[in-house]
Amino acid sequence: MVGFLRKALAVQVRFSLSSSLPLLHPFSSSSEAHSFTVSHLINSYGFSHEQALSASKYTSFKTLEKPDLVFAFFHSHGFSESQILKIVRSNPQLLLSDPQKSLFPKLQFFYSKGASKPEVAKIVATCPNIMKRSLENQIIPYFNFLKDFFQSEETAMACVKRFPRVLVDYPHTCVESNINALQEFGVPKSNVASLLSIHPRALMVKQSHFRKVLEEVKEMGFDPSKKAFSAAVYGLRGMSKTTWERKINVFKSWGWSEEDIRLACLKLPWTMMRSKDKIMAGMDFFVNRMGMRSSIIAHYPILLGLSLEKRIIPRYSIVQILLSKGLIKKDFSLSAVFNSTEQAFLDKFVNVFKEEAPQLLNLYHEMVKSR
Repeated sequence: MVGFLRKALAVQVRFSLSSSLPLLHPFSSSSEAHSFTVSHLINSYGFSHEQALSASKYTSFKTLEKPDLVFAFFHSHGFSESQILKIVRSNPQLLLSDPQKSLFPKLQFFYSKGASKPEVAKIVATCPNIMKRSLENQIIPYFNFLKDFFQSEETAMACVKRFPRVLVDYPHTCVESNINALQEFGVPKSNVASLLSIHPRALMVKQSHFRKVLEEVKEMGFDPSKKAFSAAVYGLRGMSKTTWERKINVFKSWGWSEEDIRLACLKLPWTMMRSKDKIMAGMDFFVNRMGMRSSIIAHYPILLGLSLEKRIIPRYSIVQILLSKGLIKKDFSLSAVFNSTEQAFLDKFVNVFKEEAPQLLNLYHEMVKSR
């Protein structure tokens, strides 16, 4: 690929010196051009044979003139080879583009909004379809919508960097309707702005479905004026009804009641976003290893989001040693043990017992490091 890149750059230089450069490897028939295209897509861009055949229906070239110029153009703007290949594989039609006329204006737009070359490369590589969209009819209007809502070009650009598909996946009029729906339900504009900025995908859905999600979240007991409401909207919006019900059944299999599930979600809306495996592993440890009643975990749902290997098991092991030596009582605070910062945990359960158990610090670090 390095050799190909050098060749592409060389071709770019030659074309800048002479506009009358003759076509390379001319073919006499469309079948030969098709064969050449398929071969080049496979050998130079890593297409599978099936992908190359499919792409060749819309992209066909007899020379490497345009593909090389496109490749060299992206490279000159700081795109890595892996990023360029990802873009080309997603949109092989770009290989026939005129870089200066159809590609550069879009990059220049993002540059003008304060994005650096590496940031623009990441935006395009994350969402190659941006290069297929109209700058005047879609990208600029969508960006202006975000800028007007946030009242900040910088915040709008931060939203695009975080989720580039916000510019291409859904009509901004639909997103605007969903924003209005949130505010009708009593969600403060600051919370709406946070949701749009951090999780714009939550708003990229048909209005009728979005309003149904809002109704369901409100029925669960979430207060629209609190940030937890927006978090719950994102959680429920981010999974299908089947997946949601499957998560409910996982918790019920551990003895949780409907009220336990509701309590956990109210305390931490992200509870339902945990994977089934993570929920099962956490519940198994707390219930079967520690002997806790499963309903207690509904009061501390954040425990299910902590790392078993790096936090829960090492800290619990230290607590067990302290209990065996009679240095602490059995009614220790779950929050103090598992949810405190690293330094707070060490101060309260390790450093304070240096004389009684001098090996604790090294033992703890070894357990964390080995997992």
